[in-house]
Amino acid sequence: MKTIVTDWNLVPYAEAWQRQTEWFDNLILAKQKGEDYENRIIMCEHPHVYTLGRSGKENNMLLTEAQLEKIGATLYHIDRGGDITYHGPGQLVCYPILNLEEFGLGLKEYVHVLEEAVIRVCESYGISAGRLEKATGVWLEGNTSRARKICAIGVRSSHFVTMHGLALNVNTDLRYFSYIHPCGFIDKGVTSLRQELGHDLPMSEVKQRLEAEIKALLIAL
Repeated sequence: MKTIVTDWNLVPYAEAWQRQTEWFDNLILAKQKGEDYENRIIMCEHPHVYTLGRSGKENNMLLTEAQLEKIGATLYHIDRGGDITYHGPGQLVCYPILNLEEFGLGLKEYVHVLEEAVIRVCESYGISAGRLEKATGVWLEGNTSRARKICAIGVRSSHFVTMHGLALNVNTDLRYFSYIHPCGFIDKGVTSLRQELGHDLPMSEVKQRLEAEIKALLIAL
């Protein structure tokens, strides 16, 4: 089956969630009926928003509704795994809607693929990144007191079809992470490609590199 990459650019979170859900439901239905379908990889950015996953704790959001409104952000309770995270301009969000059975992947292996793609993108910019035990996502200096997350990952899977995905901090305003306990952690930091390199990066270039790495990893399976 084909895998189509779509760039939604800057899109409100609620709209992206609705469109994702429609494609996710349609893929599951086509799969169950034995009809043709398309795997999709969506790239986008969102206006300032916080999302709290199924296992998230309310107290990891440190602001009231009034304070959220003051900083121009919203909060959504959503159906992915994981705790709370932030999305905003300058952050590359990637939503793969895939039939994992087509690629011979279980959910754990799929998350590993997403992590590996981001690790390779970081390496392409000369940044050494990796995994941290019992902490999904991509980290820098993960096993030290300077551990900081550069990419959050949270997915939903039903009938081996995925939605939601990853959020890579490219030129992200990291101040917005100070209003939460990112992914539930209170003793670890966050970072971005800009923070590590000292300059902005072209978002289109990072999108191209991430797309290439995800496709390469899926094709290799």
